[in-house]
Amino acid sequence: MKRQAAKVALAVLGIPVLVGLVGGNAIAAETVLLRYRGFGRTVPVTDLATLAETGEAPASVSGLLRTANQDSAGLQDVLTRSLTVDPNLLSQALNSWPGELVLDQVGEAIRPPSGQASRQALRSALVLSAAEDGQITLLEVLERYPTPQVVLEGDRIENAYNQLANLLAPLSILKGTWEAIIGL
Repeated sequence: MKRQAAKVALAVLGIPVLVGLVGGNAIAAETVLLRYRGFGRTVPVTDLATLAETGEAPASVSGLLRTANQDSAGLQDVLTRSLTVDPNLLSQALNSWPGELVLDQVGEAIRPPSGQASRQALRSALVLSAAEDGQITLLEVLERYPTPQVVLEGDRIENAYNQLANLLAPLSILKGTWEAIIGL
């Protein structure tokens, strides 16, 4: 079991190195094509971070939210709502058949503009988000998404979050049970 965990940890830690080798510099999303009900606008990830931290929607976001009849508090909640997960278990789960199904479903709400390698990009962003603190937030996923731009379907993100939460809930139970058994 320890050997498997070490392999997963190396894989998780190797993702940024691999991205750096392929692209020269590590790629992270700089902009988000934020879409609601047929309306869309490209906004800097930093503007979404500002909304998440302060609750105040920058002009690049507020106009779209107004047009789509959405409030900034709802988007702030979705950006900052966290899921707790062990990064090693997450990596294993996302590399399984059920995990790939969830990635495909969540990938309808969060994807690269080209639509290509969506599953791999999302898996990378999720694992990198969890690797730092055992927590995943949508904002962290966007900040770690391995393409310069990412599409975020605002109308679908709540459902995508729930699908991911449903995949991760049993993992936290398994982790707690395993830790109790081995006395960690």
